[in-house]
Amino acid sequence: RRPGRGRGAPRTAETAQRIKRSRRLKANNRERNRMHNLNAALDALRDVLPTFPEDAKLTKIETLRFAHNYIWALTETLRLA
Repeated sequence: RRPGRGRGAPRTAETAQRIKRSRRLKANNRERNRMHNLNAALDALRDVLPTFPEDAKLTKIETLRFAHNYIWALTETLRLA
């Protein structure tokens, strides 16, 4: 058990609200960072997938489906070679 995390002095309503808001802000920041990382990974994946026309930006689900199909096609090409 970590020190300072137990059931010490009772919290006031104001302190509880501050803690709740602080936790929510931290959770929002974690989610925002997670989404930024996911979008960066999808952008990197889009860069290596051949698309026609070149300027077409695939949606997230289109990118994943295209990558799956592209990997399958490459695997089949190697298997048949």
